[in-house]
Amino acid sequence: MRWLWVSCGFVLFVIGAIGIVLPLWPTTIFWIGAVFCLAESHPKVRDWIYTRPGVGPIVRDFVEHGEISRKGKIAAIIGIILTGGLSAWLLHSRITVVAILAIVLILVSVFIVTRREPNL
Repeated sequence: MRWLWVSCGFVLFVIGAIGIVLPLWPTTIFWIGAVFCLAESHPKVRDWIYTRPGVGPIVRDFVEHGEISRKGKIAAIIGIILTGGLSAWLLHSRITVVAILAIVLILVSVFIVTRREPNL
């Protein structure tokens, strides 16, 4: 079972690393998943992610304290609205799919908004 966690962790890490060079590709969410998967088996990778400028503190705040900054919440909600709107426009003929997507995105938005903010 450990190999599955390690494999998932490194896949998430690589997918997140793509976001460093591709605009609009999210790095943070994939690296949060990577840290969760690799925390016990590869603490050096976790610590390396934590020390990355820009992304590291955001990942650490969420993983260790469950906190999301106000700026992060705003960016996430804007991304969700844009993604949801584009998806609804592209899938407008499949109302059931759009409804399910809307419910999921609303639940994710509620989760994000209800997280504590770090004390600065």
